[in-house]
Amino acid sequence: MFESSSDTIAAISTKPGEAAIGIVKISGEKSIEIADRIFKSEKNRKISDMKTYNMVYGSIIDNKENVVDAVIVTLMKKPKSYTREDVVEINCHGGLIATEKVLELCMENGARIAEPGEFTKRAFLNGRIDLSQAEAVMEIVKSKTEESLKIAARNIKGETRNEIEKLRKIIMDVMVELEASIDFIEEDLEITPYSELEKKVNSICGNIETLIKDEEKGEIIKNGVKIAIVGKTNVGKSSLLNILSKKEKAIVTALPGTTRDAVEEVLYLEGIPLLLVDTAGIRKAKNMIEKIGVKKSLGHISEAEIVILVLDGNRKVENEDKEIMEKIKEKETIACINKNDLEQKIERNIINKRLGRRKIIEISALVGTGINKLEKEIKRTVLGDINYNIENKIIVNARHKKILKEVKKILEDSKKAMKDKMSEEFPSSDLKNAYDLLGEIVGEKTGEELLNKIFSKFCIGK
Repeated sequence: MFESSSDTIAAISTKPGEAAIGIVKISGEKSIEIADRIFKSEKNRKISDMKTYNMVYGSIIDNKENVVDAVIVTLMKKPKSYTREDVVEINCHGGLIATEKVLELCMENGARIAEPGEFTKRAFLNGRIDLSQAEAVMEIVKSKTEESLKIAARNIKGETRNEIEKLRKIIMDVMVELEASIDFIEEDLEITPYSELEKKVNSICGNIETLIKDEEKGEIIKNGVKIAIVGKTNVGKSSLLNILSKKEKAIVTALPGTTRDAVEEVLYLEGIPLLLVDTAGIRKAKNMIEKIGVKKSLGHISEAEIVILVLDGNRKVENEDKEIMEKIKEKETIACINKNDLEQKIERNIINKRLGRRKIIEISALVGTGINKLEKEIKRTVLGDINYNIENKIIVNARHKKILKEVKKILEDSKKAMKDKMSEEFPSSDLKNAYDLLGEIVGEKTGEELLNKIFSKFCIGK
């Protein structure tokens, strides 16, 4: 996919369309030479004569000396640039024609179009960043919430790399102890017993398990969770959706069966994206439209990670309630007893019997009582801990998690070899494999196919 890294590459680094600024970026051996050919400053100052991290105002000119655009050029000389190559950025007036014409002139003078993610790939290959930091660049671009941005920003600073290197150091320490036992087996030297080495391997496994669990929470924070609001007709599902989203998203009337189709709303609970789905009331359908709505509701229940069951506290538990509870008994459920501003007639013991010791929150979607408690319960259900603080965690990505699971399995094999009193070569071999696998996270040993797969997800110009 990628051509020779000795080529000089160029790309438009800003979003196409009308804007205040459009940036054309050039990187490589010929970037300064190309810039000098197409740029003319007001005082005939050459880019090649500039010091690094300097800017100059002037014009881009074509081969007939026609002015294409008035621009500001920024120079970043190697190795103190993003790619560790000579980098020139041309700040044009935003617009399709101006930036495209400048890029075209770069091509005519010796550059080629950069492939998706090629600037970042060069930063990785030239040692500016490791592979986990390169992936964090893409995560910053794709961040949809402030919390997911914080995760990516910490990783781009190298927190994942630092944690992986800590784990590798401990593995290396154990390997050194085992190798010493092998090398000096004939000597009368004191060697570290297996039991002590097992403790070190156990600590690595514990750290890896934490990283895996935190990745799963990180995925929730990045991508959100789907929550289906279910219940029979006229129990207040639409009112609950409206008060949680703070919008009049769903129609609320006293007539049962008002919601014939699912109503969706995305909201953010302390930075966690939630897709709330207000489903049609589940009951025996009286017509074809209502039948379709009930069928869709069952589909949303199946897809949802969490179900909020809304019950009418002013009524006793009815057969329809029991049938719904039966349908959701395997789901992660929060039971909301609505209308707590009215006389309570609902039998809690039936809810406990049907759903087990599930979370039960008393609310009034009409006046807003209990909603704060419900929001806290949603967070606890999503993250497992109301006090879970993402800012104190190292969040790896899905590729890293897959590698970590493999590493943990290999480490378990090494511990078994020690328990079984096998010779040092066996646990040492396992630890060497674990050490090398962890290196794949930071890109120490990575094939071209994987690199192409990772960087192909980037936009051109990044």
